Amino acid sequence: MYAIAIDGPAGAGKSTVSRIVAKEIGFLYVDTGALYRAVAYSVLQNKIEPTDSKAVCALLPHMEVRLGYEDGEQQVYLNKENVTDMLRTPRVSAAASAVSSFGPVREFLFSQQKDIARENNIIMDGRDIGTVVLPNAQVKIYLTATAEERAGRRFDELRQKGENIAFDTVLADIRKRDENDMNRKVSPLRQAPDAIVVDTSQMDFMQSVQAILEIIEKKIGQGIK
Repeated sequence: MYAIAIDGPAGAGKSTVSRIVAKEIGFLYVDTGALYRAVAYSVLQNKIEPTDSKAVCALLPHMEVRLGYEDGEQQVYLNKENVTDMLRTPRVSAAASAVSSFGPVREFLFSQQKDIARENNIIMDGRDIGTVVLPNAQVKIYLTATAEERAGRRFDELRQKGENIAFDTVLADIRKRDENDMNRKVSPLRQAPDAIVVDTSQMDFMQSVQAILEIIEKKIGQGIK
């Protein structure tokens, strides 16, 4: 099986770019961040403080998180309920950054990620895919952009969904998530030594997609659909 690992900071466009690239080459797309968001959503629903590691980890045995696919689109199920549409709010994002720093949470989701990769040709994105989850991936990409550019994209996305939020609030959230992700003790955000950096600060969406496709073609060819 082929594995393509795409890592990078929050708001770099990993999910949207990876989803389109996966369709282009006929691979299964796995958004690992959505798994952590589901855990965070459950934590918030149970009125637990996301930074309370003891309470968060105590909730894990009562939680079932799994991925499903409908018409090729990833769906996230929490205790058999489809929660996909509830996972992209700033509150859930901030909580996901907190709970993902806990080793037991990462272990809770790790085996599911490995199982999917073992059984499918995949594109998997996250923070530690190329460094921890899929260290032997044939293609590793570190997708990034400036904090201001990433905040602008997230701001536009939230406004289109009807969220009334200030740009400065989104930028502060992006910077805080970067700090948390890069400095956590367990599986911090790092560029794998053999990863190819793609900075999309000056690229539009389709240029970003094309850049990734060109890297994949050079690494493993296109006859894989």
